[in-house]
Amino acid sequence: MIHYWIVGKTWAGEDQAQRFYSLGKWEMGYEEAEVPKYDKKIAQIKAGDRLAVKHMNGKGQKDITIVAIGIVKGIEERVVYVDWIVKDLNRKVPSRGCFGTLHGPYTYKNAWTRQVFCL
Repeated sequence: MIHYWIVGKTWAGEDQAQRFYSLGKWEMGYEEAEVPKYDKKIAQIKAGDRLAVKHMNGKGQKDITIVAIGIVKGIEERVVYVDWIVKDLNRKVPSRGCFGTLHGPYTYKNAWTRQVFCL
């Protein structure tokens, strides 16, 4: 089964998106011990899963903007290797609480996930 994940692109206030795209990967800006809940989630990501990179629209906003979508090629020591399919999206969607670094897994069964990931 394919799972769908929403991920962040900012480390300590610096946008990492272009670096992620050019290197064909996504990774967290946290060390393993800093946020254990994210390590449990990242361990669930598998080849074939989908990632959507989000941009925060500002404090207090109820929407996020999806800026890229990719397919996971593999994962190695907390680095997720990605085939970035679309890197120039500007799709505003309800946040559904996706304000942190890593959210999911989601399935394609609900309308919100389809809105986020449709090509």
